Amino acid sequence: MTEPLGRSPALPGSTRKEPKQQRALRTRARIVRAAADAFARKGFPNVTIQDVAELSGITKGAVYFHYANKEALAVAVADEFYRRIPDIAESVEELGLPPLASVAALLLSTAEALQSDTIMQAGARLQLERAMIEPDLPMPYQGYTSLIVSSLHKAEEAGELSCATDPPSLAQVLVSAFFGAQHISWVLNDRADIRDRTLTIIRTVIPSAEELLLPEQ
Repeated sequence: MTEPLGRSPALPGSTRKEPKQQRALRTRARIVRAAADAFARKGFPNVTIQDVAELSGITKGAVYFHYANKEALAVAVADEFYRRIPDIAESVEELGLPPLASVAALLLSTAEALQSDTIMQAGARLQLERAMIEPDLPMPYQGYTSLIVSSLHKAEEAGELSCATDPPSLAQVLVSAFFGAQHISWVLNDRADIRDRTLTIIRTVIPSAEELLLPEQ
């Protein structure tokens, strides 16, 4: 039987190869996940490229092919961390909560991500170790604070805040308390109690937000 025009006969045992660019992207993602695991557990100064190679199951030479050095890996992990934050904020926005409740939901969702997501854990640690990393990492906390300030301004417009409450000042208190609590939770309990500590902040600083949260929050 003659093969249809425009089609090549299939060779026995042949398989369609994954495009080279797609393979490279998967490999880079695998390396970044391994680097995040290493940075989260050991800290930037104590991690080597060999650690990342062993965790990723990729040769040391292959890691160097994609990332010139440990600093480049730290930048890649930090970039991924800072991409996670807007994603969390977007998922909270989709809940359609009142503005003040959305602040509480953002804090709780971030706490849960820090508890379970290695990229988030590594990013939080790299924020603390940024002075040890030669390339400039994004300035920490500013973007997160801006997200909360925006929601607090909406809460103010909706009459959810008292007249004496200044949204930027309140946001500073919340962000300082939250990241301080996550650090303490990490050091003392490997973040096992980070959600409880976050709830304590909410109940103390913005107590009216808790009752506005959806049941699953």
